[in-house]
Amino acid sequence: MTEAQAQTRVAVVGAGSWGTAVAALLAPKADVMLWARQPELADRIDTQHENPRYLPGIALPERLHATADLDLACGDVDVIVLGVPSHGLRGVLEATRGIVEPDVPVVSLAKGVEQGTHLRMTEVIADVLVGHRRDRIAVLTGPNLAREVAEGQPTASVVAILDPEAAASLQALFMTTTFRVYTNPDVVGCEIAGALKNVIAIAAGIAAGLGYGDNTKAALITRGLAELARLGVALGGDPLTFSGLAGMGDLVATCTSAQSRNRHVGVELGQGRPLDEIVTEMNMVAEGVKSTQAVLEIAAHHGVEMPIAAMVGAVLYDGRRPADLVPTLMLREAKAELHGIR
Repeated sequence: MTEAQAQTRVAVVGAGSWGTAVAALLAPKADVMLWARQPELADRIDTQHENPRYLPGIALPERLHATADLDLACGDVDVIVLGVPSHGLRGVLEATRGIVEPDVPVVSLAKGVEQGTHLRMTEVIADVLVGHRRDRIAVLTGPNLAREVAEGQPTASVVAILDPEAAASLQALFMTTTFRVYTNPDVVGCEIAGALKNVIAIAAGIAAGLGYGDNTKAALITRGLAELARLGVALGGDPLTFSGLAGMGDLVATCTSAQSRNRHVGVELGQGRPLDEIVTEMNMVAEGVKSTQAVLEIAAHHGVEMPIAAMVGAVLYDGRRPADLVPTLMLREAKAELHGIR
């Protein structure tokens, strides 16, 4: 550990499972303050070094501190990490106006699209923090299931940011012996991949809940990758991004893991449970439930065909039977499999 790293001050805003896991990841090499909305949760993390609500059974570093005071957490820091779900990010950010310095790197952990505005999370950050350096607004994304990261299981991730100096600094900050970090200047592609994979994961979950096997799963993941790549490129993303950790890597993890919240929603839908009941009993947010509509609207605006996402939207919002998902997709017009993203 270098002296520079030891002195780095980091605010992690949001004490859900992923925000807490990232805070714990950073704590051994930085001074980390984790912001929790509930004072009692902040106190539990700060004094007993556990997050019983979102990461039960995981011992957190004693160096990790927590607070329910947003000003205290975000004031006079070197890096801000935002672990707030997409639908709540704007509101939390508005409370930090005047606190965050314009040169401080701001890293989004959320994988979603804002409803109504269709903005990606880094765009929401730029929209709220007027005057902040856009080349220092980043996203951290990849096949990173929170509990596995918190347990120290090996994985890799991508930090996407335009400023090369900040990219190198953030890479060094997040990198550990079990968490390998790559840099990528393609912020658009990395963010779109992260948002869209949640939609495809709901489809994969529906198929699993209906009892379909690995062949079906593999077909959905592969064709789902084609969909998210088509839209990502239409929005300006680099095609290569979608074959990397932010694209295929995250898609595979989210579509196959029992820990995936979005896949869980799909499985429960496939087994016949109503969406409201599923969402109500969940302790954490499944981003795909809220993002699917925005994704479909963006796709329609750009003339991008997304049949899997469209079917997920029909199930979530229009009362379509989950059992119709696979047959409807199978009976689409026959066509050639084109190479690449088309």
